[in-house]
Amino acid sequence: MRKTLFSVVIVMLITASVVAAAPSAHGALTVRAKALVGDLAAGRMHAVTAQFDARMRSALPPAKLAQVWAQIQAQAGAFRSTGDATLTHAGRYRIVLVDCAFAHAHLDAKVVYGSSGKVSGLFFVPHAPRHPKRAAVLPAGLIERAVTVGRAPWKLPGTLTLPPGQGPFPAVVLVAGSGPQDQDETIGPNKIFRDLAWGLAQKGIAVLRYEKRTKQYPVACAKLHPFTLDDETIDDARAAVTLLAHTRHIDRHEIFVLGHSLGGMAAPRIAKNDPQVAGLIIMAGSVRPLQDLIVSQVLYLARLDHSLSPAEEHQIAEARAIKAKIDDPKLRAGDTINVFGAKTPGSYWLFLRRYHPDRVAAGLHIPMLILQGGRDYQVTQADFRLWKQALNGHPNVTFKLYPELNHLFMAGHGPSSPEEYSKPGHVDGQVIGDIATWIQEHAGGEQ
Repeated sequence: MRKTLFSVVIVMLITASVVAAAPSAHGALTVRAKALVGDLAAGRMHAVTAQFDARMRSALPPAKLAQVWAQIQAQAGAFRSTGDATLTHAGRYRIVLVDCAFAHAHLDAKVVYGSSGKVSGLFFVPHAPRHPKRAAVLPAGLIERAVTVGRAPWKLPGTLTLPPGQGPFPAVVLVAGSGPQDQDETIGPNKIFRDLAWGLAQKGIAVLRYEKRTKQYPVACAKLHPFTLDDETIDDARAAVTLLAHTRHIDRHEIFVLGHSLGGMAAPRIAKNDPQVAGLIIMAGSVRPLQDLIVSQVLYLARLDHSLSPAEEHQIAEARAIKAKIDDPKLRAGDTINVFGAKTPGSYWLFLRRYHPDRVAAGLHIPMLILQGGRDYQVTQADFRLWKQALNGHPNVTFKLYPELNHLFMAGHGPSSPEEYSKPGHVDGQVIGDIATWIQEHAGGEQ
């Protein structure tokens, strides 16, 4: 079994001011980005940082860049070669994706260019196929509308998927997991939220999905002080619920919140004190502190082949050091915690110390459906058991375990690994069917 530790630290994200690249520079960007990766591989860190803008050079000087590059190779294996490079657009950004082959993983170097022509961001993410054999087509009878969730300065683009007919329909708001997720919750070639939206709409349920705030406004979010789970997830999810409650063809008494991963952890707080939420669906929602999950994930992946390399031992020690810093009683809101290259404010972790999703859920009086993949190594059955303990004896709470499904609720065999996420798949049909049946059974219930 290959052991690739990059699922926890898959994105080595260095954020700075990211603005549009000059149109005249577009043709040369792919060549420059491939050359940048070549300089990284050759150890020419000064040549790489010379291409950074001022904020990037401050955040990632040559010595730090060398450390990050070493971490990536410790996780993904030795660098081998680059393949194609393609220019993409994301709002104001001009981004080059460079196909990179490592010994144990296939990644994309994501190089972001600003208007000065300098590099404003650098990521390493799971490789996504550039040319899928067949584009996904909206199932017959369904209707999709572009919508806007929230208000300035945090307006978020979203999509409302409607079943055939006039309704009014029960509806679901989809709340994404950690990181700057798009509205489809795209992970590699997989689109978890699109699968859920289309699958549920085919069963008569309207679905709203939207870009996460940290995806749409990464620079503005980085400047927020303090920054908490409310800013990242809660406020926008509540705005999405309110939008549905005032949308034609939607039954405002039958609005449910479905959270995946971090979104599942956040779901009880979204529903607390909001009578518009008729019920919760929690998919792989964590109960244990996130810093504990970081350590357990690193340990799991390092031990997949029953041996530890020096690089893996170092990463385990680093994960434990990160946990110790987060748990430090002296942590202050203005402090910064470096989580494998991603700088996070102390305010974020202090907020999570006070938030216990299982306890909040136990105080709710709405139906809940708790779903767990048996092969999920990111949020495990340990969390599933904690939900059961907290909600034992509560009416209208349903638990379902799917032994062969992973964190994406896709089927597989044997120990799960990050490599699964790079293979095209779909959310299991039984999961979609179970969610639809549960919603139809509870629609119109007590709120």
